[in-house]
Amino acid sequence: MDRTFSRSQELYDEAQRYMPAGVNSPVRAFRAVGGTPVYFREGRGSRLIDADGNEYIDFLASWGPLILGHCRSEVVKAVAEAASRGTSFGAPHEGEVRIAGLIREFFPSMEMMRLVNSGTEAVMSAIRAARGFTGRSGIVKFEGCYHGHSDFLLAKAGSGLMTFDSPDSAGVPVEATQMTSTLPYNDIGEFRHFMDEKGDQTAAVIVEPVAGNMGVVPPVNGFLEALREITEKHGALLIFDEVITGFRVAPGGMQQKAGIVPDLTVLGKIVGGGLPIGIYGGRKAIMELIAPMGPVYQAGTLSGNPVAVAAGIATLNMIKGAPDFYEKLDAKAGRLTEGISRILAERRIPHRINRVGSMFTVFFTDSDVTDYCSAKSADRERYAEFFHLVLEHGLYLPPSQFEAAFVSSAHNDDDIDSALERLKEAISHMSLH
Repeated sequence: MDRTFSRSQELYDEAQRYMPAGVNSPVRAFRAVGGTPVYFREGRGSRLIDADGNEYIDFLASWGPLILGHCRSEVVKAVAEAASRGTSFGAPHEGEVRIAGLIREFFPSMEMMRLVNSGTEAVMSAIRAARGFTGRSGIVKFEGCYHGHSDFLLAKAGSGLMTFDSPDSAGVPVEATQMTSTLPYNDIGEFRHFMDEKGDQTAAVIVEPVAGNMGVVPPVNGFLEALREITEKHGALLIFDEVITGFRVAPGGMQQKAGIVPDLTVLGKIVGGGLPIGIYGGRKAIMELIAPMGPVYQAGTLSGNPVAVAAGIATLNMIKGAPDFYEKLDAKAGRLTEGISRILAERRIPHRINRVGSMFTVFFTDSDVTDYCSAKSADRERYAEFFHLVLEHGLYLPPSQFEAAFVSSAHNDDDIDSALERLKEAISHMSLH
């Protein structure tokens, strides 16, 4: 298919004069797949239009938040009405109360919560609360799980760090991560052994209950249950980072799907309806330590921003008002991924597709992907080839092997049919090696 990217190239050339690598987040630079980043000007429903006028069926969904698709009318209307009343107050407003009530309906474990501005900020604040509550300093995270770019969590993190083969980040003092222990994801035995030795020093264990930042990697049977059992045994708190999985895999996130109650939960992405937001919350006894009720300090000028809150309320109400919302979403994602797998199999291209609900990743490997090491063994050159071929055929997927793709409610049967036709044509051009 003949597509020109001349305007994207012009914008990219200019952007590199102002921003590192010309982007405001690393994976957007296309360094993992090569080529020039695509610059977009518009999104409608399931479609994106770039600066050159090329149209794509979008399976990135702004890295997950747009579960209703682009520019859903109810969300746009709510944003416009909220902005017309004021873009920021730096003071309490009714919307904060309404969204908190909605979230607790979906996430009963979040007895009290705080609104902040990003997932990174929410995770940082949740960990501070855990340390304040337990009086301990140690934190446990898992290889390949990304929890934002706070200093003490950038050790074998996923997302951009994994994409660029950087297990850690320059600029982070060794001292900042000395109290963070990184263990293999999905390894119950290793976790049990660690906690037997250092459980009494551990304030919290934080986990993506479905890893979404080394590609989609679901928990093995018993892993999340073991985290809950063992943290309770040692008096450590369990934090579910549901920034991606919250409202994505089920209305109450992975904790609802798995039947597990964490001590603290972190939300973002979907809960802001496409605008910047983060939320952390959990047991009342923990959250009552947050200032001004208690000694754990956290604040933010734009926290609870009225425009972001309005977008979130509209999005959550749309989900709440559709009893079969997740069944339909799951069916569409299943049909798409089964079709991709069938097409790749016909070409005899080794692959695995990991999917949980409407989030999925295509890995080019002949082995199951269950953790950081097996994800890293996937063929990234093959993924880069795949990415550019499907891009040329009008499909937008993550420009990295180690990120999740998403299906939204805006994708209809025709979109899935068209996507599979385009994929078949694109994959027919993949090299056989």
